[in-house]
Formats: sequence, C-alpha cells, structure tokens
Amino acid sequence: MPYPRLALALAAMLGLAAPALADPPPEDALPLSEVLARLEATGNVRYFEDIEWDDDGYWEIDYVAVGGEDVEIEVDPVTGAVR
Repeated sequence: MPYPRLALALAAMLGLAAPALADPPPEDALPLSEVLARLEATGNVRYFEDIEWDDDGYWEIDYVAVGGEDVEIEVDPVTGAVR
C-alpha cells in the first residue's frame, strides 16, 4: 500500500485499529468456552449479552441473571476466577 500512514489513520477513525493492536489473552489462558461454561454451571446465568477482552488482561463479561438482573464481571483468563 503506497500510503500506510493514511491507511492506519483511516482504520483508527473507523475503529478498526484498536482490536488489531490489543494484546491477546496469554498463552496459558483457559479457552473462552470453558470460562463461559464455568459461569453457566453456577446456575445463575440466563444469557450472555457481551463478552470482550480487556487490554488490562481479563475478560469483561456482561450477562443477564436468572432473576433478570444485569451483571457485569471481570474474569481472570488463566484461573477463571471472577475479580
């Protein structure tokens, strides 16, 4: 591409650069499917609304509880512990 800075600037304006630059989960992280299965096994999750990897090194998970409450938690990717 002849104008890499222009392409990067356009990607940043469109919100496309941030996910590409974010650090991925660590090599020893649990699979996300296992993290979600552990949360479901508590019996309190009705459905998941949003799941995002945070640059600070944890999963941000929003779900609706069985009783209808909105819940937002942070989960350690290696241990699966709720922070």
